[in-house]
Order: sequence, then C-alpha cells, then structure tokens
Amino acid sequence: MHRNSARLTSDGQPDGPPVTWFGVNYWSRTGGPLMWRDGSAGTGYGGTGSGGTASAGTGYDGEVVDQELRTLRDHGLTMTRSFFYWPDFMPTPDSVDERLCDRFADFLDRHRALGMGTVPTFVVGHMSGENWDPVWRGGRDLYQDVWMVGRQAWFAKEMVRRFKDHPAVLGWLVSNEMPIYGDRATATAEAVSAWAQIMVDAVRAAGGTQPVSLGDGAWGLETSGHDNGFRVRHSAEICDFLGPHVYRMEDDPVRQHHAAAWVCELAGTFGRPVLLEEFGVSSDFVSGANAAHYYRQAMHNSLLAGATGWIAWNNTDYDDLAEQPPYRHHAFEMHFGLTDRHGAPKPQLVEMKEFAALLERVDFGRCRRADSDTALVVTSYLDTLYPFTRAEDRASAQQILRQSWVAARLADAPPALTRESDGLPGTARLYLVPSTKQLLAPTWYELEQRARDGATVYVSYSPGSHDEQRGPWYAHLDRLFGVEHQLEYGLVNPVEDDEIRFTLHRPFGTLAEGARLNFRAAGGPDSRVFLPVVPTGAEVLASDGRGRPALLLRRVGAGAVVLCTYPIEQMAAATPRVNPEDTSVLYDALAAHAGVRRPVTVADPRVAVDRLEHRDGRSFVWLVSQSREEVTVKPVTSEGGTLRTLDGADVDRVTLPRYGVQVLEWHADRGAAPRKG
Repeated sequence: MHRNSARLTSDGQPDGPPVTWFGVNYWSRTGGPLMWRDGSAGTGYGGTGSGGTASAGTGYDGEVVDQELRTLRDHGLTMTRSFFYWPDFMPTPDSVDERLCDRFADFLDRHRALGMGTVPTFVVGHMSGENWDPVWRGGRDLYQDVWMVGRQAWFAKEMVRRFKDHPAVLGWLVSNEMPIYGDRATATAEAVSAWAQIMVDAVRAAGGTQPVSLGDGAWGLETSGHDNGFRVRHSAEICDFLGPHVYRMEDDPVRQHHAAAWVCELAGTFGRPVLLEEFGVSSDFVSGANAAHYYRQAMHNSLLAGATGWIAWNNTDYDDLAEQPPYRHHAFEMHFGLTDRHGAPKPQLVEMKEFAALLERVDFGRCRRADSDTALVVTSYLDTLYPFTRAEDRASAQQILRQSWVAARLADAPPALTRESDGLPGTARLYLVPSTKQLLAPTWYELEQRARDGATVYVSYSPGSHDEQRGPWYAHLDRLFGVEHQLEYGLVNPVEDDEIRFTLHRPFGTLAEGARLNFRAAGGPDSRVFLPVVPTGAEVLASDGRGRPALLLRRVGAGAVVLCTYPIEQMAAATPRVNPEDTSVLYDALAAHAGVRRPVTVADPRVAVDRLEHRDGRSFVWLVSQSREEVTVKPVTSEGGTLRTLDGADVDRVTLPRYGVQVLEWHADRGAAPRKG
C-alpha cells in the first residue's frame, strides 16, 4: 500500500518542481505581534485585545530583522511564516495601512537578499493566547456575516495584489488558527467551508499563483474527532497543502514524540502535501537538552509519517516584551524561540541545523516513503457524524488508533492508514483493527473477504468507552471469528487482574510456543473488560492467566482472521508511560505470520525502523530510538544486501544515544533492486 508522499511544488501544481519549506514562524523580538508599528507600542491602529496597553516593543527595525534572519539562514533555515497583524494592517473596513505595507515590502527584500522566502498569513486574528480584533469589527460573525466575510476576502485580495510578484513570497495562508478566533457557536461545516472557499478564491482572483492553505492547524473532525466546523477533507479539495499545528501535552514519552507525526499521518490520508506548519516548545516547560531531543523526535518521526516541510514556533524569545500582551498574561509564550532574547541560538536551533544537513545529504526532495504491507483501519466513526452516536466514540477511536499506530511503528511494521470512509484497498497483507467498537456493517464483511483473499485480519475487542449501547457493533461476530460469544445483555466482563498475561500454545510468527505477553489493565469500568468466547471453528493461539481464550485464529480461504479478546490498545492508550509495551511484540508476530515485507528490522522494540526510497534506487533506513539511555542494536536485513553509513562504512551494530536517530543506506545484493514496501 502506498503511504502519502505528496510534495509541495513552487507553483502548487502536481507536476511542478518540488520544494521543501524548512523554517520558522516569525515575529521580531522588537515587537512580537506589534512589530510593524512605529516606535514604542501603545500608538498603533487597533485594539490590544483584553490584555491592556502594550508598552514595551520598539516597532519595526529592519536591521534587527536582518540579524534575526541571518542567524536562521546560517542554521539551515530557508524560510519564514509571517503575519499581517490584522488590527494594524486594516485600520478601517475599506483601507490598508500603506506604511505597514512598505515595511512588509522591506521585510520581503531582506528575505530575498539572504536567499530566503516567506509565507504571509492574512487574518491574524488569534495569536499566542489572545484574540485581536480590528476596532471596526463590532462583534460581527467571521463566518456567517456576509459583509464581514467580504471584508476578509477584500483584505486578502489587497495583500496578494501588492505582493504576489515579489520573489520572496513562497505561498499564502488564509488565517492563523481560525478555529480559536472564529465564533464556535456559528462554525457549522457549511459556513466554514463556504468561508474557506471564498478566501481561497480571493487569493486566486487577485493573481496569487503560489501554494495556498488555510492556516487552521488541520484541527478538523478527521484528525481530532472534534467537530469545530472545519473539514480536512474539504481543505484538501481547495488547498495546495495541509498544515498541522501540534502542541500536545501527553502522559507517555513515546506518544509525545509521535504526537505531531500522528496528525501528519492522519492528514496525509487525503493525498495532499503535509507540512508541519507549527510545532515547538517553551523553554519554561522543558530544559534545553530535552527541547533538543523533542525537536529531533518531532522532525524525524513526522518525516517518516509523510511531512515534507517543517515550520517551527518560533524564531526568538520575547523577554523584553513582558509588559506587552499576550506575553503579560501568557508568560510562557515569551520563550518558544529558537534563539534567546539576544539572538543567541538555543539547542533546538542546533537540532534544526543538523536536520537540514541530513535532508540535503539524502536529497530529500527526490525521496518518497516506502510502501507498506500493513494497513491500520481508521473507523469512519472518527470522521463522520452518524446519528445517535457520541463524541466520546470519536475521541476514544482517535486515541486508540494512535496507540496502535505507535505500536506498529515500534514493531518495524509502519502501517499505511486506510480510512473506512474511503473504502478498504485490497493490497495489504496485514489489516489492523485495534480495540474497535464500531465499523459499518458492510466493512466487517469486506474484512472477511480480505482474509479470504490471503490477508491476515487482526481485530481486538472493545465495547466502547461509555455505557450507551455498550458492546461490539460487529455485523457477524460469531461467524467472523469462529466463536460463540458469552456476553450477557447490558453487562460487561471486568478484568480481574492488574496485569493480563497471554501464554502462547504454539509458535505464531516470531513468538515461540510458551511465549508470554504481558499487558497492564487500565481504563474505566466500560473498557477494562474482556470478551468471553467459546471457540467453534477457531484455534486458540493463546490463553490468559485464568485459562480463557485470549488470541484465536480462524483460517479463511487463503488467509486468516485473528481475534484478541482484550482491548489491549485501548488499555495501553489509557496508561501513562507505558510504551514500548507488548502490543508491539504481538504486532511483530502478526507481521511475520502475514508475510509483511520488512527489509530491515531490529529486535529491540525501543527502536523503530522505517525507510525512504530515492528515485535513483537508493534506500535510506531510519533507526529512531525511544530509549532514555544509550542503546545498541543489530539491524537484520531479511532480503539480503548490506547496510552502510552515509559515509559508506559497513554496519553491523548501531549505537544510539538517548532518543537518538541514525540514518543508514541499504544496498541490495548485486543484481537485485530494493523491493518496495
């Protein structure tokens, strides 16, 4: 199965020259959002939100801008995302401040002089913990008030008309995190989609040929399960790329390191280029060394999840703006910078420099992700508002799918996501349906057909996360799995033990007879449960610690269906600091049983393996460690060939530092090209 590797092009056309945006969201340290103003703050043109009078910035200073850009460029960054602070640039409903436009033109010229570019953002709007209205808005609705929508489109058109021909303009963004700025009560899918279409059309009508996207953070239903009116599917239809903004607070380091990557993977299911448009950390929340490894993990894991561009938040610290909103009331927002208040690089900027050098070394622009034989089935109950279903179903599905995706990556079987909403492709060797309560009735029959055609279909039981219609919404549970379930109506079967142990009755994949898998029991009373079954046509592969069937296999045609009677992914998703855990060991066995092609693997589940393939036939292998300590692994090449460093030295073992990454080149045996997948 193909995994999305769509590339951004300079003209937004699929066959245009590919580009990699690698840069930073930019406000100068001389003013933050008020950087375009004259002199010290408090003399601008719009309101300052709810934070009081701004009083610390020094306004636009081209020389400081030049210094800041030069530091970024010298560390491998090639672009910025910039912002038209809306209250200042549009002081009245039908005017644009030409002095600020002149300063923005100077800003563009300074980019051009350094060989850099920028992506301007129109409706700003929301920024760093505060919403900033033009004084003339008067509470009008941003989505459904026709006049107000017209004013936004007019502003976008005016900015495009002025700057579309400047060579430093790389693309356009409609807004900054509009779901936070717009009225949530009126943000229906119909209204938001119409607003988005009008804004994108305004850019095109004004002559903007560069790539365009919404700047909304890709926070729609399809990536979050939360209905904010934005639909990623619609965005993919009208935009040239999708741009996730990811600032997750997690309880598990491995999930934290994959948080941005997971959203990129979900967004990539719509076939558009995916750019990690915002990510970063405040130095108030993380030490310098830990900030560096967070950046390392976020960038490498998102690359392997399909991201083809990275724009960090943000370029500098703002200690000198402590009296100015939003920093006065959101003090931690002062310290997201790649440089400190004096412009000195912080550890995360050094990490970006090393990542930029690697992108150049592997010629990233001509690479694509390797195909996968593993499919993770994304239930349509995540992205579709079915009648008489609950928001908890969507939230639970998103968390469980993410945990399963992480476990598959740690099993060196990185899966392609296949959305039930788009139909299941018939090309995978292994289908993962983790802790799933709900699929559409026809999908269950289709999965059985995939098994009949030769695939292995794995399903783990879940009755959901609440007590409304609690139970498996399966079309034909007993027949599909070759069992008779023993459920009692309205009741669940609680897990009695804090640790669940599976013991294998026979060899299965990479698991030997007698092998044991251990899982922590977790979750609420609706999910810390198991499915009691009696096998009728299925073989019991493993039993739990009380002798009950835990894993069962039913042979179907040329393939098989495997049932896990415990919601192991759901319980892991509810457990802090759990990864890596034995779901990845089970997935490794499932991949071996299904014949999933994995040219390079390692035995240690703390290290994940994935590949990029270059157009010239080279194959680059990523080893990404999730270990807090140094770890040494021995890569195994199942299809022969040789692993070498990028400097050409043969590799037998690889030592990775704490949360380290190593990229190798896999050379196939002479006369044989690397296989896809």
